[in-house]
Amino acid sequence: MKATEVPEIAGAYLFESTPYADERGFFCRTFDADVVRSVGLDPHSFVQDSVSRSVRGVLRGLHLRSGAGEAKLVRCSYGRIFDVVVDLRPDSPTYRNRAFFELSGESQVTLYIPAGCAHGFQALTETADTSYRIDRAHDPSQDVTIAFNDPELGIPWPLPVTSMSRRDREAPSLAEVLKQQKS
Repeated sequence: MKATEVPEIAGAYLFESTPYADERGFFCRTFDADVVRSVGLDPHSFVQDSVSRSVRGVLRGLHLRSGAGEAKLVRCSYGRIFDVVVDLRPDSPTYRNRAFFELSGESQVTLYIPAGCAHGFQALTETADTSYRIDRAHDPSQDVTIAFNDPELGIPWPLPVTSMSRRDREAPSLAEVLKQQKS
């Protein structure tokens, strides 16, 4: 497993596994504390694992946590997703940058998203399972959602949206969210 910096988002990393494949399928390591530690992250800081299953065209996000934020490791364990990260840390050298990735169950690449970044994804396959390893317990009162189709962000979602939560569908613009966070 190797770690590669994401140049568009300061402090973000891709952790690339090397799946071992044979006639049975494949085996690979999806988390390695030593590799995580080698880039300055505390592997013991992650306190919650979650998984979502989405069908083709489903869009989830853009999600952010208020307060101290939330760092997470995201991996598509089955299928393929178009993954988006937006840096919303005012003191970051990559503030307001966006980065796009295709994560897949075939590659098992894990994306580390620093606290203070918004995240969302769209399922590209009939079934897409996405795993999250999060550094804080979930507190719904700190949930922040940004409009997935905000023209200021100009995210090139690859498919028409087939389904999304009401919260995501009614999310405010990035400008509105940033204004609320300053208040």
